[in-house]
Amino acid sequence: MDATSAAQPGCKATFRQMFRKTLDGFAARSIGYFCTSGMMKKILSGLEKKMRQEMMRNERYPKKVQEDKYIMYRNLIFAILKAIENAKKSPNVQRAIIRAVKNVSLDKMKRTAKFIKKHGRKPPAFLVIGPGKQCNLKCAGCYAGSSAADSEKIEWDTLDRIMDEKEKLWGSYLTVITGGEPLLYNSQGKTVLDLAKKYSDNYFVMFTNATLIDRPMAKKIQSAGNISLAISVEGLEEETDARRGKGTHKKIMSAMENLREVGIPFGISLTATRKNADAITRDDVIDFYFKKKSAMYGWIFQLMPIGRASDIDQMVDAEQRIRLLRQTQRLARERKIFLVDFWNNGCLSDGCISAGRPEGYLYIDWNGNVAPCVFNPYSPVNINDVYRKGGNLNDVLEAPFFESIRKWQREYALDKKPKELGNWLIPCPIKDHYKDMKKIFDRHHPKPINEASRLALEDREYEKGLCDYGEKVAAAADPIWKKEYLEEK
Repeated sequence: MDATSAAQPGCKATFRQMFRKTLDGFAARSIGYFCTSGMMKKILSGLEKKMRQEMMRNERYPKKVQEDKYIMYRNLIFAILKAIENAKKSPNVQRAIIRAVKNVSLDKMKRTAKFIKKHGRKPPAFLVIGPGKQCNLKCAGCYAGSSAADSEKIEWDTLDRIMDEKEKLWGSYLTVITGGEPLLYNSQGKTVLDLAKKYSDNYFVMFTNATLIDRPMAKKIQSAGNISLAISVEGLEEETDARRGKGTHKKIMSAMENLREVGIPFGISLTATRKNADAITRDDVIDFYFKKKSAMYGWIFQLMPIGRASDIDQMVDAEQRIRLLRQTQRLARERKIFLVDFWNNGCLSDGCISAGRPEGYLYIDWNGNVAPCVFNPYSPVNINDVYRKGGNLNDVLEAPFFESIRKWQREYALDKKPKELGNWLIPCPIKDHYKDMKKIFDRHHPKPINEASRLALEDREYEKGLCDYGEKVAAAADPIWKKEYLEEK
């Protein structure tokens, strides 16, 4: 059965089989064949129908949770196929995307079977790594507090070992690179592009300010093939330059053009604050990046205050958060774009995915500190110490601090019956449930990974502010969760 027959009505193929055949069709034949023959539309229709049927039959979670997942996963499939189509001038980029889907999703069970047999649970799906702190910008409210003067970095030998172990021990073939500015990383004469080339079976999503992506750099990224760029913007030119510096947006526009010319898929990364929460998802902003600039996907990260109680006033408030939820749901449903709010869209990932949760992730910073999450900057263990003692990534996973967070995730929702699930519209233990997170801090005393996180942990006003915030967002989101998700129609 080929991709064409898989899309025909009445076919008994599963969605997974159909999607694999579609990818194989892309790999074996030209993009033009599908587009000009009219077969692409038929294939997409078949994929969409079969995926909906299979996902809505899942009784593990409420129907509305499954509906949210279906809509966004459908959009992700469309984004992937669009990225393959746009990369028709770069066969190595096309092959890397197809390989990534198979490694990360379609073939993940056989790649993780050894870990599951030994540990009785699935391994994390990926790592978020900040290889270097240095950055050529200094953006207001940056979680990393990076600057051009910062020199902290993971040395190449350690970074190389981390990548090798995540493949061999976890069957993990997805890596998220953050910073600082990743394109400034250099250790022992190696860069992040060298990392991508060496680990060609991995797919890398790199968060970048994009100001260093001129045509030669775009060509280097194309040569690697297995990298997608998540480019930081704050809205349009005025909003972006206000936070990131005058002239930054023009450099970003040039970078997007350079990437588009060589077929590199890219998306946008938006930081939602109290000032811009209602602006970043306006139709004109979405049209500009997704239509005019050909962004494939978008991430929304709500500002997480670190260091001072006064920073809490910059957070998206409860009412704005609900409006942001409604707007992203509308855009996903009506516009079929992959735009995910890292907090509001907790249904998509079954809640919080931090602390090495099965199919979740851990964060490793430029000093080797391993933390549950980029936004939960407290570390029970340093990878350099683990390696010096002869350990590996599996030893990191077993840290009691991480296990306590995973226990919270299970008790909040993962181990609950559908009608008893905790609210996945407010899934974050440190941002939405700080009272619970503080108890875990007090039990395990993880190390703050920087001065700002140390101050936050000691500031009683900060603690009170986040606890109050959690109560307010719960008051706004709980009625929605109960009525629209738990009380099924």
